[in-house]
Amino acid sequence: MTHKSLTILGATGSVGLSTLDLVRRSPDGYSVTVLTANERVKELASLCREFKPELAVIGNPDRYHELCEQLRDTGIQCAAGSDALAGAAAEPSDMVVAAIVGAAGLRPVLAAVRRGATIALANKECLVCAGDFMMQEVEQYGAQLLPVDSEHNAIFQVLDTKSPASIKKLTLTASGGPFLNRDTATLAVVTPAEAVAHPNWDMGAKISVDSATLMNKGLEVIEAYHLFPVEKEQISVIVHPQSVIHSMVEYIDGSTLAQLGSPDMRIPIASCLAWPERMHTPAKQLDLAAIGSLTFQEPDYGKFKCLALARDALAAGGAAPAILNAANEVAVEAFLGGYIGFNDIASTVEKTLTKCDMKEPHSLSNVFEIDDEARRIAASLLQ
Repeated sequence: MTHKSLTILGATGSVGLSTLDLVRRSPDGYSVTVLTANERVKELASLCREFKPELAVIGNPDRYHELCEQLRDTGIQCAAGSDALAGAAAEPSDMVVAAIVGAAGLRPVLAAVRRGATIALANKECLVCAGDFMMQEVEQYGAQLLPVDSEHNAIFQVLDTKSPASIKKLTLTASGGPFLNRDTATLAVVTPAEAVAHPNWDMGAKISVDSATLMNKGLEVIEAYHLFPVEKEQISVIVHPQSVIHSMVEYIDGSTLAQLGSPDMRIPIASCLAWPERMHTPAKQLDLAAIGSLTFQEPDYGKFKCLALARDALAAGGAAPAILNAANEVAVEAFLGGYIGFNDIASTVEKTLTKCDMKEPHSLSNVFEIDDEARRIAASLLQ
C-alpha cells in the first residue's frame, strides 16, 4: 500500500478518533500532517503528541493560547479560528478527512476542494447546505469525494458509475434509532440521555439525536442525490434494525447489490483511507449465522416527521435543505440542553421552513446568509 499523509479535520470527534485508531494500527501506511478540533484542547494536544502533525488548529480562537501552552515543547505549529481551519484544509496532504460536524465544516471542505484534494467526506452538511455549488467546485478543481457515511460508502462500493442509465434505485437503510418501537404518544417526554443511546452505533450526541428523529437519514437522502448520478425520485429509505446491510443499489435488470458489514465506522473509514485498495481493520467480522435473521420495514413518516421534512426540502430545492439543516442544528442543541422536548425538534424545523426566504444559493456567502437567517428564525421560535 502506498504511504499517505492525512489532514484530519475534527480529530477529537467519533469519526476523527476512529480514523486515528486505524492510523495507529498502520503506522507504515499513514502519517498525520494536520489535526484540528473545535474546543477540546487537551484531547487535541494529546493526539498531537502521539501523531506529531506539523500543524494543530483549534476552532475556538479563545483557546489558542491554551493550545500553544499545551504544545510549547513539541515544535508543532499552532493556529486558531475559522480562517485557520480553512487554511489547514488547504495545506498539502494526500487526503483530507473532513469530520467537522455541522455547517462549520463548509469552509474547510471548500478549501480542500479548491486545492483538488482527495476528501474522505464525513460532513454531510456540505452537500445538504450547498450541494449544487459544492459539486460544481469539485468538478472545476478536479477534487475527489469519497463518502465516509456508512450508507453512502456502501453505495460507493457497489455502484456502477460507468453506466448510470442502468441504475434503477438507491436504497438507504436506517436502523430506526432508539425509538423505533416506542409508542408515538410517549415521544414528547423522552430525555436527551435516551435519545443519544443508539442501539447499534457509537456516535456523537448531535448525530445520535438526528438518528433518533431520523433527520440523519433525511440529510443522507439529500447528500446521496448530490453524490450519485440519480434523480430525487430514485432514492428510497428502508428501516433495517440490525444495521448489517448498509445500503443497496437496484439495477434495471432486477439485480440488487448490497454492502454488508458490522456496525463499525472503521469499516467505511478504512474503505476511504485505502481507496482504491483495501486495508485491515479490527472491526468484528460479520457472522450471519449468529445474527440469524435480517428484518426490514417501511419508515413511519408520521412518527418520524423529520424524515418527511427532509424529503420535502430536497423536492423543493433552492435554500430549503440549508434552512432545514440550520433549524435542525438549533433545535437539537436546545433539546440536548433541556430547553425543548423531543417532538419540538421537528415542529421547529417545519415552522422555520415556512418563514425563511427560499432564494437559491449561488456562492458560499449565500449559503452562510441563508444559514444565519434560518438560525435566527429558529432561535426566535424557541424563545
